[in-house]
Amino acid sequence: MAVKIRMRRAGAKNDTSFRVAACDSRCPRNGKSLELLGWYDPKKKGANYKLDLDRIDYWVSKGAQMSETVQSIVKKAKKAVK
Repeated sequence: MAVKIRMRRAGAKNDTSFRVAACDSRCPRNGKSLELLGWYDPKKKGANYKLDLDRIDYWVSKGAQMSETVQSIVKKAKKAVK
């Protein structure tokens, strides 16, 4: 089973937000996820994300692959923590 850390779409039409989740790579975008790891709201100003970096590091250490978008958000979050 290949695990991917990717974004799930949430919210209403024209008011989308996203959940960052660890999912089986064979599941659809909004399908069942193994664990929710945070959220991202592109319309919000300032800090528009919240991630559980410890759990993301755990999943990556177990071999999970991050999508490009999640990778950029994680990079920004790690820079803000330092």
